[in-house]
Amino acid sequence: MNDTSSKTPAPTLLVGVDFGLPHFDAELQELGLLAESGGLKPVARLTCKRKAPDPALFVGIGKADEIKELALMHGAKEVLFDQALSPAQQRNLERHMGLPVNDRTLLILEIFAQRARSHEGKLQVELAKLQYLSTRLVRRWSHLERQTGGIGLRGGPGETQIELDRRMIGEAIKRTKERLTKVKKQRNTQRRQRERRDTFNISLVGYTNAGKSTLFNALVKARAYAADQLFATLDTTTRQLYLGEAGRSVSLSDTVGFIRDLPHGLVEAFQATLQEATEADLLLHVVDAANLDFPEQLVEVQKVLAEIGADSVPQLLVFNKLDALDAERYPVQLQDTYELDGQPVPRVFVSAQSGKGLDILRTALSEIVKAAMPPAAPEIQDPRDLNGEYLADEA
Repeated sequence: MNDTSSKTPAPTLLVGVDFGLPHFDAELQELGLLAESGGLKPVARLTCKRKAPDPALFVGIGKADEIKELALMHGAKEVLFDQALSPAQQRNLERHMGLPVNDRTLLILEIFAQRARSHEGKLQVELAKLQYLSTRLVRRWSHLERQTGGIGLRGGPGETQIELDRRMIGEAIKRTKERLTKVKKQRNTQRRQRERRDTFNISLVGYTNAGKSTLFNALVKARAYAADQLFATLDTTTRQLYLGEAGRSVSLSDTVGFIRDLPHGLVEAFQATLQEATEADLLLHVVDAANLDFPEQLVEVQKVLAEIGADSVPQLLVFNKLDALDAERYPVQLQDTYELDGQPVPRVFVSAQSGKGLDILRTALSEIVKAAMPPAAPEIQDPRDLNGEYLADEA
């Protein structure tokens, strides 16, 4: 993938292949948003149908020729596929088109690499990229085919450069995993401290760009980074939220967003961060109510939750972006239930941007906490800080 840190975004042709699977994004809208988030500039889109991927060129030689012509016509400097490509398919397509060819998996990895800020987040992205590259050594670098003689660090007699590089990447993966293990231990220590304080833990989860960070900021008056883009937040942020009706504080964590076809390497690498969700007492599952595809996004989030072992944690659905709904889709009431995986789950409609419905959400949270936790000793609160709102001074 081209250097996305440059000021001029690389013109990119987007390609999607419909294999008859459900929820195919025919307009490639999400891939376009991902491309823009990664610093690319979509200049054209192409979709096609196939019964199965072509083993050599993924789309077949005829469609590969069409993609090449379309890329030349629009001045595209690279081609981006909405599906994961095998190393051989990627190498063959690049040779056939004479252009860099990348897939959705690498794009997501690149976005994560750009956005990670914490030491832990950077380690997690580094591990995921190393695991991805370990399968791609035969793809891009022709010098890897050369034999390398010599001794010591340069490898034994007859050891190929590709074997050396594979060994170096393997050692880097091992080192990164060891460093992540240390970070995980530190996180576990912090969690045990919270548990000793008898704290109720809530994690915000949801599809990327559903408004989790905006809701987090609205609830705890924090300044976590929030933007209208995919994967604006990668690093977990935890704050205390005081619930007046429950008479106690809870721990609220904002986590990385999920997405369709999230690379398995990222799920594995982000186990330390996602552990906040697996060990939570409640998941605030934030949904973009204004997105017509929200049912499919709900399904994808549930898949990832099951993959990380958090599918048994109780949920409260928060249908966000109430202010963006038109009159026809506006809810009759702001609090009801929604059937999720065949079970009724409590739901609250809010607008994290305008604040509408947040009082109902706080009340719902208070009721859940009161039912789950024994009464706490009265907390001394700054009078300006109750529920994040300023209170009038008493006469």
